[in-house]
Amino acid sequence: MPIRGWPRWLLAATVLWAVLLGALTWWSVRHDPPTVREQRPLDQAGPVVDRALGQLVAATGDGAWEMGAPRLDRGCRVTPMDDGATLARDLDVVVADGGERALLEGIAGRLPADWRAGVRVTSDGPRLRADAGEFVAVEGRVVTAGRVRLTADSGCRPVDVDYVTLLPGYPAEPALDDAMRALGRPADTPGQVVAPCPGGGAARTAWVTAGPAPVSLAGLKPLAAGAAVIDTPEVYAYRRGAVVVLADAAGEQVRVSASTGC
Repeated sequence: MPIRGWPRWLLAATVLWAVLLGALTWWSVRHDPPTVREQRPLDQAGPVVDRALGQLVAATGDGAWEMGAPRLDRGCRVTPMDDGATLARDLDVVVADGGERALLEGIAGRLPADWRAGVRVTSDGPRLRADAGEFVAVEGRVVTAGRVRLTADSGCRPVDVDYVTLLPGYPAEPALDDAMRALGRPADTPGQVVAPCPGGGAARTAWVTAGPAPVSLAGLKPLAAGAAVIDTPEVYAYRRGAVVVLADAAGEQVRVSASTGC
């Protein structure tokens, strides 16, 4: 006996249910509030990333470091229907060649216990990994010999605000102006970034580009209060009170930064 097909009414009901389910899914995605933390929008994730960066600054100690400009990468997918963006903030630390692993291990040991920070050796060198909470990941890696980059990353988030509008402005940094005069180089308008410190206050980095490399950094030595933090032909870092000044002539352009820690 031939197998009979579905009754027409049952087939019509199935199609109608599928259309209704698809419409309800679309409405929920467009109008319902997020139900998981990784869907919290950027204005909620941004402060968590900022606080994580401040914790990293505090854990770095007295080394030569600078914060980089926030990176907002658009185009990731929060849902199949909605685009999002990833916010990342970097902290670069310069050490003597060979000291990268010890630096990462020292930082991991000074981070909050609930971050569960640890360092493992991979084929690409030592890597620090930690969980700053609220689905914000922290990673540390060696970018070049003697330079370590620590990154706090929000993961993909709905974009509800332009992140740069959340950053406060600060006045000029005198130590940066002194360094530029000592180098005898013209400077662009300074860029500035901040991050909240765990105990209150804020860490800050101001930086400028100072023309093409190479350049002699010897003119900076009279400005150092005590021994230099880093002293190589291409990188020179020193302290002026609470400020660490870092001059980097390793790339095509000379970059000079002045950072105040936690």
